[in-house]
Amino acid sequence: MTNYIEKKVTYKQIDEGSIGQKVDNFLIKILKGVPKSHIYKLLRTGQVRVNKKRVKTEYKLCNGDILRIPPVDYKEKVPPKTLKIDNYTKKSITNNILYEDDYLLVINKPHGLAVHGGSGLSFGVIELIRQIYPNEKFLELIHRLDKETSGVLLIAKKRAALVEIQKQIREKRVHKKYMVAVSGLWKDKQKTVNLNLVKLSNQEGQKVIVVDSEKGEKISKESKSVFFLKQHFRNFSLLDVKLITGRTHQIRVHLAHLGFPVLGDQRYGDFKLNKELEREGFKRMFLHACEYGVIHPKSRENLFISAPLPEELRSFIDLK
Repeated sequence: MTNYIEKKVTYKQIDEGSIGQKVDNFLIKILKGVPKSHIYKLLRTGQVRVNKKRVKTEYKLCNGDILRIPPVDYKEKVPPKTLKIDNYTKKSITNNILYEDDYLLVINKPHGLAVHGGSGLSFGVIELIRQIYPNEKFLELIHRLDKETSGVLLIAKKRAALVEIQKQIREKRVHKKYMVAVSGLWKDKQKTVNLNLVKLSNQEGQKVIVVDSEKGEKISKESKSVFFLKQHFRNFSLLDVKLITGRTHQIRVHLAHLGFPVLGDQRYGDFKLNKELEREGFKRMFLHACEYGVIHPKSRENLFISAPLPEELRSFIDLK
């Protein structure tokens, strides 16, 4: 669907890429630069119509709907420049596809690649995938992984898939398992950690997640992880982690709080140890999303995706 808005009444026909989206969110997306308050005023006063009828802000668009948009003054955004992707970066995506059908695309995300552009980054995984799949009308991240975390990443190819799986995530009906290596010798075969986390700014102005020991004086969120000991190697421990909640930096903060920082973690880890590991050639964070399980949004069958441990992590474990 081409986005073209003029200072006159325009009409848009809704295609499958926007099915189920609320009309207000659709307008906010296409009317770049227009204040939200003005968009809601257009809806309230009936200037926006669907199939020649007034609609409320919560109306969900259907395939084939004809949307009337009144004249709107706004500053049109300059379209982004076409990304120039080198073959190596492109293959980091195409060679790591774990699953694909008409509804979902699942990749084994390499470490060091952000999931989306921004904060000084011109592109991330989602921008790369949109470039690789130019004919797909809808491609959106279902969830996120930290830049330095590798592993299973789900992308929706239809809005219905995005809405359904994100609902499963909110209702804690998905299976998420990670592998992580930490400094120190972990003792418990199984340990459940339940902590309230809160976002703060450190002395450098960087956003960090910390354990809310004061319980309730700040806006904090409950976080729950279950850790399983897999093996000890040298002075380190390899753990499986099952996430019950999915808070920002949850695994890293839980482990740092317990005194077992994630190897290579540049924000919450052991910085002296990290430098020693870098000198030995280990230059990434040892955190990998190895399993993800959902109910398929179309077939309703269980879908289980696993991502093998990257070679550099396997080699590090085997290093004598």
